[in-house]
Amino acid sequence: MALNRLERLLAWALRGFMGMLFTIFKMIAAVREPERSARLPPITNPLLKVPAMRLARMIRRREVGERSRTPGNVTLLRDTSSMFVCLRFSAALQEAVQVDKLIEEETGGEDVLEDRLPLLGVPITVKESFCLQGMPNSTGLISRKGLISTNDAPSVALLKRAGGIPLGVTNCSELCMWLESHNNIYGITCNPYDFGRIAGGSSGGEGSILGAGASVIGVGSDIGGSIRMPCFFNGIFGHKPTPGIVSNEGQHPPPSGQQPGFISTGPMCRYAEDLLPMLKIMAGPNAERLPLSSEVDLKRLKFFSIPHDNGSALVSPVDSQLLQAQRRVVEKLEADLGVEVQELRLPQLKHSFQIWGMMMSSPDKDGKPPTTFAELMADNGNKVWPLWELFKWVFRCSSHTLAAIGLAVAEMLQSNKPSPFILQQKESLQKEIEELLGTNGVLLYPSHPHLAPKHHHPLFTPFNFSYTAIFNILGLPVSQCPVGLSFEGLPLGVQVVAGKMQDHLCLATAQFLEKAFGGWREPGSSEASKTT
Repeated sequence: MALNRLERLLAWALRGFMGMLFTIFKMIAAVREPERSARLPPITNPLLKVPAMRLARMIRRREVGERSRTPGNVTLLRDTSSMFVCLRFSAALQEAVQVDKLIEEETGGEDVLEDRLPLLGVPITVKESFCLQGMPNSTGLISRKGLISTNDAPSVALLKRAGGIPLGVTNCSELCMWLESHNNIYGITCNPYDFGRIAGGSSGGEGSILGAGASVIGVGSDIGGSIRMPCFFNGIFGHKPTPGIVSNEGQHPPPSGQQPGFISTGPMCRYAEDLLPMLKIMAGPNAERLPLSSEVDLKRLKFFSIPHDNGSALVSPVDSQLLQAQRRVVEKLEADLGVEVQELRLPQLKHSFQIWGMMMSSPDKDGKPPTTFAELMADNGNKVWPLWELFKWVFRCSSHTLAAIGLAVAEMLQSNKPSPFILQQKESLQKEIEELLGTNGVLLYPSHPHLAPKHHHPLFTPFNFSYTAIFNILGLPVSQCPVGLSFEGLPLGVQVVAGKMQDHLCLATAQFLEKAFGGWREPGSSEASKTT
């Protein structure tokens, strides 16, 4: 649906204003973007190209020794891209030695080990906002620098209990509320396909390290797209589960107000076949609430495709390469499965950002409002005044990033009174999409309007994350799937959405798309090294 004249005028004015702000920003911040020529070398450790569950099988069969499964290209990545922020290699190597001893001493055979320790010996990484014993848990906030976790978040503990070996923690945006992983403790994380572009956020360190091939599987969280955007920009798979299935405890900042119903902790990985077993492990006893063991016949599902948000004046138009990629997915589903993919337009989607913003600021059932972003920035210390921090930032005196300050300023200016119109749009969209998907429907939707943006550019297209954020509010499970590379050698992707508690449909479709389009592509390969 095309924008009307007033909406077009608003969109032009907004883009012109943001363009002017970006020019001023570059002058003040003295932005120096990394050269595009900086690229990753090819992966030299073949085990980094093996899915996690296969790697675990090889370890159980003693086909792999502890030293040969240590990522060989991590040092380079650590120096260039701020993916890892703290490593525990010595401890990881000791744990790998213990794994080998455990295998030698096991008398019940491989099947017993597989049942008890399905991830035995597999290297994992964890977003720094999660508690991992002995590792920092600052969430990029200067006042939390040096804070060390004394225990593990439940989702991390379950992966460790299944035999996973943590390598370390990875970068995130300040307080996990921005789509570029940048903070004043660890710096900025780069995209492995192009160091001049963002890795996404807030789980950008995980997306980058996995996309680069320096870890096998990882843990992320998602309240507006923080798993799915990094997975899209870095060409890997990720899954935002149905809310309440995987524990969100043990991460900072904790959600408040109605936010616990919107945040999801989930798996991130290079291979679609790892999503389901990871979800089963991370969900613990809650996995029984999902039909994850059910056989999925894709030919019997209903498929739908929505190519864009119906024309929001606040959000950028979807890149033509992403529209074409989604059309290719539709064509492949129809050709290989014999299904008919119905293309839809849902006019409520143009209000996605407003719906997300309203719901995120809504009080809980007892009427208690959520913790403000300025309060989170203060971290129980001196009060943070957003406009004063903005003034300080201009003179490089603030301890906070511009993104965090901007969010606090925007929240300060936001009306606390919910809009009846936006609430009606949310309820209408919820009802329509739930009836549409039911228990056997799958929806395709763009992951983001743009390919991986250049560093800092999202500051001036701040509403584009609404393509992912709307599904947090709707409470639907979503898998992010790579579907090839662009002309520039950047990942293309699509979101795969299903009805509540129907995560298995997303995961089955993700495996189909991996086979159809090749899944993750190594950044150091010739195909991914095209010049812009």
